Amino acid sequence: MSASSWRLKLVARANPSRALVLLAPVLAVALALVFGALMILALGKSPVEAFNVYFAQPLADPFSLAEIVVKASPLVMIALGLAFCYRANLWNIGAEGQFVIGGTLGGGIAVATHGMTHATFWILPAMLVIGALGGALYALIPAVLKVTLGVSEILVSLMLVYVAQLNLDYLVRGPWRDPKGFNFPVTAGFDPSATLPPLWPGGAVHSGVAITVLLVIIMAVVLARTRFGFAVRTAGMAPRAAGFAGFDHRRLTLALFALSGGLAGLAGVVEVSGVINQLQPSISPGYGFAAIIVAFLGRLSPVGILVAGLVLALTYIGGEAAQIAMKLPLDLTTAFQGVVLMCVLAADVLTHYRLTLARRAS
Repeated sequence: MSASSWRLKLVARANPSRALVLLAPVLAVALALVFGALMILALGKSPVEAFNVYFAQPLADPFSLAEIVVKASPLVMIALGLAFCYRANLWNIGAEGQFVIGGTLGGGIAVATHGMTHATFWILPAMLVIGALGGALYALIPAVLKVTLGVSEILVSLMLVYVAQLNLDYLVRGPWRDPKGFNFPVTAGFDPSATLPPLWPGGAVHSGVAITVLLVIIMAVVLARTRFGFAVRTAGMAPRAAGFAGFDHRRLTLALFALSGGLAGLAGVVEVSGVINQLQPSISPGYGFAAIIVAFLGRLSPVGILVAGLVLALTYIGGEAAQIAMKLPLDLTTAFQGVVLMCVLAADVLTHYRLTLARRAS
């Protein structure tokens, strides 16, 4: 006795359209805007007015433009490292924790040297190096467990986010609390020697933005022109071919997690020394998770990530403006970012696969 039914099946496209590949992120964002409009309507507000506040007004204000650039800096820096991992089919989901660890360790140097007046030239470079090194070592925990015991890097890297956040919370409420801070859970403000200088006098854009742009250029060259970049691309497209070419997958896994964690840790130091200028219980509005959206929206390309980072930073600035002007909840920004990620992933799948109906017999 047999029965049959129909089911949806994904069939790989032999030659995905080049134009469709390039247009997929644009179409995904357009679809996300449609869903965003429906969410705004459900809250009883005008989508036209909301999108004007979200996307148009910040682009017309010089102060908001500077804030967009500053917000985009950590998103782009983190997404660059994640893109290398994702290209090799390695899934570091814990960049948020690596960001926090980097900011905590780098900020710890500023706390330890607070009030120092002589020979302070080394403090800021040491913060950047220690923060990047701390993020790299923290990212190596799930990498080592993966290559030695086969443990899922997704679960381990994600769970370590909470460890990093609770560690920072303990430090600023305990041993690192500013005794002159009126009992608030914050450290003392960083000295000028421990803060990133602005790119121009009186400007809001700090020199960490220049570091980010430099990293975009370096990563683009590494990915396109070096043996390491070739190994990353090959490991993602044809793992067996990568093995035949002499690339050790275990060593590549460790290197890529260290790279992504190092960039996330560096972004954490840039944030605390360039924007916050002290440590507090929370130093991130979710940059490590939002950077995942940036990486995929930018098609895992360094230049694309730079553009995508600016786009997502616009949603942060616009969301804050909409909260003030229209009383829209700030969580709407997070929800919209999640919709963008789902639309980008769906567009990416449908670019390389087509949906067909197949008969299933049992």
